[in-house]
Amino acid sequence: MFPEAVNEDGIDIETLVNLLGKEESRRERYRFTWAGKQDAILNLHQKSKATLKPVPEESVNWHNTGHLFIEGDNRQVMKLLYRSYFGRVKMIYIDPPYNTGNDFVYRDNFSDPLNHYLRLTGQVDDDGNLQTTDVDKAGRLHSSWLNMMYPRLLLARQLLSDDGVIFISIDDNEVHNLRKLMDEIFGEENSCGTFIWERKKKPSFLDRNMGTVTEYIVAYAKYRHYSPPFIAGAVEDGKKYPFNNAGNPVNVLTFPPGSIRFSIPNQTVTAQDMSTQNIFTELLDDVEIIDGSNANGFRLKGTWRYSQSKVDEFVERKDEIRISKVPFRPNYVNRSGDTKKTINLLSHRVNEIPSNEDATEELRKIFGSDVMSYPKPTGLLSYLVRSITSGEDIVLDFFAGSATTAHAVLQQNRHDGGNRKFIMIQLPEPMVNPQFANIAEVGKERIRRVIQKMQGESAGMLDGLQGLPDEDLGFRVFKLDESPLRQWPDLPTDTTSPEEYLKQMELMILDPLLEGWTLPDVITEVALKEFGFSLTWRVEQFESGARQTIYKVIDDEQEQYFYICLDEKIVYDTIKHLDFKKDDRFVFRDSAIDDTIIANLALTCRIKSI
Repeated sequence: MFPEAVNEDGIDIETLVNLLGKEESRRERYRFTWAGKQDAILNLHQKSKATLKPVPEESVNWHNTGHLFIEGDNRQVMKLLYRSYFGRVKMIYIDPPYNTGNDFVYRDNFSDPLNHYLRLTGQVDDDGNLQTTDVDKAGRLHSSWLNMMYPRLLLARQLLSDDGVIFISIDDNEVHNLRKLMDEIFGEENSCGTFIWERKKKPSFLDRNMGTVTEYIVAYAKYRHYSPPFIAGAVEDGKKYPFNNAGNPVNVLTFPPGSIRFSIPNQTVTAQDMSTQNIFTELLDDVEIIDGSNANGFRLKGTWRYSQSKVDEFVERKDEIRISKVPFRPNYVNRSGDTKKTINLLSHRVNEIPSNEDATEELRKIFGSDVMSYPKPTGLLSYLVRSITSGEDIVLDFFAGSATTAHAVLQQNRHDGGNRKFIMIQLPEPMVNPQFANIAEVGKERIRRVIQKMQGESAGMLDGLQGLPDEDLGFRVFKLDESPLRQWPDLPTDTTSPEEYLKQMELMILDPLLEGWTLPDVITEVALKEFGFSLTWRVEQFESGARQTIYKVIDDEQEQYFYICLDEKIVYDTIKHLDFKKDDRFVFRDSAIDDTIIANLALTCRIKSI
């Protein structure tokens, strides 16, 4: 009789009293709240005790890449990235777990987040904590989903640049709550709109009253008046320069080496004038086909629309194909001279945006089998990436899944010569699959295979055309783990014995490093938490002698560095000649140095003990 008085916890007595006619004395106001919201907010102020452990053996081109894949709980990882990447991310895309009535693994434990994560992922003994997405009625509660999303979106906003934009994929179940949540975190005035994506070519009815073929992508800017317009680019005009489901231009034909000769001066393709009188529709402006059998050549000018199969015929006959001019059109400009903006309908029929079926087939081709359900298509992410990013912009996805966003960034960089960098974050959620133990493994392997394919494509090109000179085809892997530095333990609240505190103090003083520590682990801990270095730091051996080994850690992105020595004992005579400057930073073990050396070092540089 009174559905308004029923919420996820049962009967709302105050609402029921109002409906029955009793006047409510409490002043009314508009607000958006749910059970657990306060705990989610308070947790943001707790520092993370975890760290990021570098894993070069799972990476590709470790020493020469700026791309990152971080395995771990995204809430903890973003806390660790806060100092290093605050205000540096141009675009965030996430495809979070949908609230479909199934439980999900992102159930946070605010009081003990690191151990909860380690148990969750099977890294320590499990004591009954949830590890799989088993069906559970609690998953239907909106509060659980909102408590999962709220702190992560608050952290995400801090990482965005002032002109940055976040895109969030969502379905009908939570789109209304997501909009309210985003209005509270980002401000209603920073809503950019909502894309409607045709995710299916055929409707799915199930037990619904209407068939469903769409999902949503909610877009918010950090500050809308600073954010750029969403550029439609060539993909919106499918007749001129359409892209296929993989995000590649469908009219760019492929040629085996030796069958094609470029006559472009300096092998350089430059952007054309896109003003009103200079927009052309032809893909290749000047093409000459020379018949290999009788050397009779003919030239094609204007629109060139041969299919791949037709070109294959030329190649089979050993015809030579000479291309003198290749127009380059990253974006189209309309007749008014204004930038052509995107529209909120993302459709495979209107603007060549692929569907979920295309995404499944795409992943199947990469792995040779079905490894994950409900992936997003690369073409969709490429569309979003090129709509607002360029140059060296950073793109973050903290629900990375099968790493479609990373695939899109690599692909788009090759298309337009950009040097965008991706940061992927994915929980190693266990999955039942003979090939992969968890979802993070799927994402890492996809990036490796995409890189391998792109390297193969470059190898098949003519000299001077092998991709781009500064193309970044690699990524660094980091994993959320316990800090290599000794942490002050959470002693029981009823601890009254001074001996317990003294014991812990002695351990902290005697050796701050835990057993099993490694140099890269400690460098990452110090670089992230003490100095806010990018995770693309590099290490040079600065000094190595019989008694002391000192390294220089350099962050080229933010143009900063520090020196570190983790020897058990530091002798001043061996380091006094190093000529430290006043602003140089020197890190060492507190137990390795005495007060006299500290006093002398403090006169020459900035010191930090651990």
